[in-house]
Amino acid sequence: MKRGLLIVWRIWFYLLASIPVIVLFFPLAFLVLLPNGYRYVFWIARNVWAPFVLLGMGFWVKKTNPFPEEGKSFMIIANHTSYMDVMVILRLRKTPFVFVGKKELVKIPLFGFLYKRAAIMVDRSSSQSRFEVYGRAQKVIAKGYSVCIFPETEYLDENILLNPFKQGAFKLAIEHKLPILPLVFLDCKRKFPWYTTHGFPGDLRAQALAIIPTTNLKENDIPKLLEQAHQSVKTALLSDPKGHSEEAIRIWKERS
Repeated sequence: MKRGLLIVWRIWFYLLASIPVIVLFFPLAFLVLLPNGYRYVFWIARNVWAPFVLLGMGFWVKKTNPFPEEGKSFMIIANHTSYMDVMVILRLRKTPFVFVGKKELVKIPLFGFLYKRAAIMVDRSSSQSRFEVYGRAQKVIAKGYSVCIFPETEYLDENILLNPFKQGAFKLAIEHKLPILPLVFLDCKRKFPWYTTHGFPGDLRAQALAIIPTTNLKENDIPKLLEQAHQSVKTALLSDPKGHSEEAIRIWKERS
């Protein structure tokens, strides 16, 4: 797609992402304030918001292999290469999960109000904020939900296939005995990157990797666990027969 069309396509994405939030804001605001309202908010996000944006952009999600059964709680991690990742991950699991995300998103009008009450926010510059995540995660897990974190240290550099992982997700998983479910997004970096240098509609493939148990692990096992998870995700990206993530890096270097 030519650059001008890519810019229009990106503007169209923001419009699509905003419409359900604006139209459904008051029902969502009511639900998110209820003690157990998040389950319904998640259902709307998964079955209304995500497909509305994906289909409107010309994308559809394709699982490349069987995913774990529903009804179990996991620490879900995934590579983060696109604004579309959130929509994709919402379509992959029916069992509710709660995102752990940066507090800067609270500044977005309307969406920020919902996000503040639906997600576990963290201020990465505050050690107290990072510590408080554990208490909030415990409440989420007690309700039978999963927790979802994009663990890369930085993800806006299109030159990098997979950034190093932060320890937070793995510390949480060990603390709460949550098995880790690594997911890999194989196409988002190629088809809808952070910047408007390239992209095109089509299927967005997602792969579930082997679940990593944490039951018998302790805090000093975090570095090994982190490395195991990072290596499994990176290997899956490098093993992709279409090689879309590596192709995206090559195109970015040519056009940036």
